[in-house]
Amino acid sequence: MSLDQIALNFLSENTFIVLLAVFIIICILLGVRIVPQSEKFVVERFGRLRSVLGPGINLIVPFLDKVAHKISILERQLPNATQDAITADNVLVQVETSVFYRILEPEKTVYRIRDVDAAIATTVAGMVRSEIGKMELDEVQSNRTQLISQIQKLVESAVNDWGIEVTRAELLDVNLDQATRDAMLQQLNAERARRAQVTEAEGAKRAVELGADAELYAAEQIAKARRIAADAEAYATGVVAAAIADNGMAAAQYQVALKQVEALTALGSSAGSQTVVVPSSAMDAFGDAFKMLKGVSK
Repeated sequence: MSLDQIALNFLSENTFIVLLAVFIIICILLGVRIVPQSEKFVVERFGRLRSVLGPGINLIVPFLDKVAHKISILERQLPNATQDAITADNVLVQVETSVFYRILEPEKTVYRIRDVDAAIATTVAGMVRSEIGKMELDEVQSNRTQLISQIQKLVESAVNDWGIEVTRAELLDVNLDQATRDAMLQQLNAERARRAQVTEAEGAKRAVELGADAELYAAEQIAKARRIAADAEAYATGVVAAAIADNGMAAAQYQVALKQVEALTALGSSAGSQTVVVPSSAMDAFGDAFKMLKGVSK
């Protein structure tokens, strides 16, 4: 065998080995897929769904399988959207919303919906209009938490077939037109005036009640004083009655005669009285008094 043939055979064998090595390297590169933690890979074989690769090192069949979609599983935020809605009491409001979601099942998201963001935004807008239409304006303003919770629940059920989880829904603002704001301001002023009148009326009523309580207290104190005086008088009367019972009728007659003498003496000693006209009964009283005094001295 000539040197040319030997060199040709050597080159042929080396070329085969090189090509085999290149083929093996290509197979390894095509068959090994390293998936980041924040993504999932959708693998197709001949145009059909084969599998979904999770984070880490994954093996696929080279030349048969291919990674058709790389889907981020991080939480996403839709752009803030503003839509008009009409409340149950026919008030036009502008509602600004924001929605956060993430993809849980990429195979559903890829093969069932084309534009995920637009689909979710449309769904949220419809749910917001529907729920606000069931509530009056005051309820929308005061029950935002309940409204947001209900909207999030409805959106979750609507996008469940798309392999999506709605993590949060926010109702950022509820705006009113100028005419409605003016009407609400007038209503607020009227309510304040009504409360002021009610407060004033309650104050007047309380003043009357306090005055009546004061009069009642005064009457009770007067009655109490009279009752005490009556008790004292009754006590004095009881003492006199007891003295009469103990000392007889003479003591009582003596006190009466003494009082009569004292009265006549005071009448005679008054200024400007030169002549005193005394009835005959008074003279009898003097006589009785002297007799009783004489008897007492004995």
